[in-house]
Amino acid sequence: MPKQALIVIDLQNDYFPDGKFPLWNTEETLTKTEAAIALAKSRQVPVILVQHVADASKGIAPFFNAGSEGVEIHPRLRAAAPDAPVVVKRFADSFHQTTLDAELSRLGVEEILLCGMMTQNCVTHTALSKAAEKYSVKVLTDCCTTVSQMIHLIALNALSIRVGLLEAKLALAD
Repeated sequence: MPKQALIVIDLQNDYFPDGKFPLWNTEETLTKTEAAIALAKSRQVPVILVQHVADASKGIAPFFNAGSEGVEIHPRLRAAAPDAPVVVKRFADSFHQTTLDAELSRLGVEEILLCGMMTQNCVTHTALSKAAEKYSVKVLTDCCTTVSQMIHLIALNALSIRVGLLEAKLALAD
């Protein structure tokens, strides 16, 4: 079995009900992501958290501004993976101008399991990144969400011809 890593993208406070840009189905996505992290840890699969921080040089953004409560990774996610490295990004692609590829190389990872927010944006751009081509890429469909169920399903359908789509429990099976 290839060496896996679970990459959790942008489960940050601004995407939850009291945030600046609340998404659809966030509570269920968070709960399923916590379960995926627990399963990954039980199988000694490393977990990497990705955090989007708006580029301050471009001025105040609608959300994810440095120093705000909304930019912080959701506290339940931090509790589920307190020792996970955090990769900070400024673009939709979690590989672009970040330490993600170096971290995966350091860990000897061959297969990446992606989940997070938003399905059609940062999850898709990371899955289809030029830098991701050297990995087997799988998206955990039950651990992703976006602005609506329809956009979530459209994004997963579009991804289905390029990467594997699985529920977390199947991707992390023995």
